[in-house]
Amino acid sequence: MDLVVLQNWLDNISFAILFSTMLIYWAGAAFPGIPYLSALGTAGMAIANLSIAALLGSRWIEAGYFPLSNLYESLFFLTWGITAIHLVAENMSRSRLVGVATSPVAMAISAFAALTLPATMQLSEPLVPALKSNWLMMHVSVMMLSYATLMVGALLAIAFLIVTRGQNIELTGSSFGTSSTRNGNYRLQRPQNPPPQSLETVADSGLAFIEPSFNSSNNGNGNTAVLELPTAQTSSTAQSQTAEILSPQRLNLASTLDNISYRIIGLGFPLLTIGIIAGGVWANEAWGSYWSWDPKETWALITWLIFAAYLHARITRGWQGRRPAILAATGFLVVWICYLGVNLLGKGLHSYGWFF
Repeated sequence: MDLVVLQNWLDNISFAILFSTMLIYWAGAAFPGIPYLSALGTAGMAIANLSIAALLGSRWIEAGYFPLSNLYESLFFLTWGITAIHLVAENMSRSRLVGVATSPVAMAISAFAALTLPATMQLSEPLVPALKSNWLMMHVSVMMLSYATLMVGALLAIAFLIVTRGQNIELTGSSFGTSSTRNGNYRLQRPQNPPPQSLETVADSGLAFIEPSFNSSNNGNGNTAVLELPTAQTSSTAQSQTAEILSPQRLNLASTLDNISYRIIGLGFPLLTIGIIAGGVWANEAWGSYWSWDPKETWALITWLIFAAYLHARITRGWQGRRPAILAATGFLVVWICYLGVNLLGKGLHSYGWFF
C-alpha cells in the first residue's frame, strides 16, 4: 500500500477512535453504573496513541526526517503526546474524569489536522534550510511534549474547578503524598473572628446562623480539606436554602484532580525549560543569536513564567485548590497562543505553519 494512502487511512482512523473514545468517557461519567466503560475508554486512548505513532512513523520513513516540519505533523504529534500523558495521568488517578477532560481536546486537534487543513499542507515537503539540523528532533519534540503535558495538567485543573463548582476549597496536606484523596478529613468552616453579636441583635437582623459539620474517617493520614461557605442567611430564605456541601465522593475526586494536575504540570515544566534552552542553542547555530524576541520566543517565555508562578505558588507559598487551578487554566490558554496562535496569526522566524 502506498504510504500516502496509509497515512490518510491512519489519520482518519485516529480521529474516529478518539471521537468514539470521547463518547465512551462521557457516557461513563453520565451513567457510572454501566460496567467496562472506563476500560473501553482507556483502550480507545491506547489504540489512538498507537495509530498516531504509526502515522508519524510512516511519514518519517517517507520523508527521511523526523515528522515535525509542518503544522499537520506537529498537530498529530501533539495529539500523540496528549494521549500518552492521558494514560499516565489516568493510571495515577484511577478516575474516568481524566478522559472526560482530555479526550475532547485530543479529538478536536486530530479533527482539525485531518479534516480542516488543506491537502497541500498535509504533504511532506523538503525541509527549509533552517530546519536541516539534528536540533529539529531535540528542540521541537521536547517542546511539543511539554505542550502536551502542560495541557493535560491544565485540563485537570479546569476539571477541578468544574467538580468543585468554583467554590473556595482549600486542600491541606502534601500534594506529592500518597493518596491525599481517599479517606480524608473534610470540614466546613465559618469565617474566623466574626464580629460579636448578641442574640437579640441576631434575631432583630433576621439572620439565622447554620453550623454544618461533616467528617469522614481519615485513617490517620492527617489530610484536611476546608470548604469556606457563608453561614449566615436571612430568615426569609433560611428554610428554603441550605449551604451547599460537596459530597465526600466529589471532595475525594477534587483532591485527586488537584494532586494529579500538580504532578503532571511538575513533569511538563522541566520539559518546557529544556526545550527553550535547546531552542536557544539551535537559534545561535542557525541565526547567530541565542534570543531574538521573535513572537514565538516571547510567548514561550510567557508560558514558562506562568507555570513557574504556578509551581512557585504551590511549593513555596503552599497554594492548593482554586487559586492554582485558575492559574493553570490561564496557562492552558497561553500554551495555545504560544503553539498555534503565533504560527497562524503572525509572521516570524518560527512561522513555518503560517498560511493567512
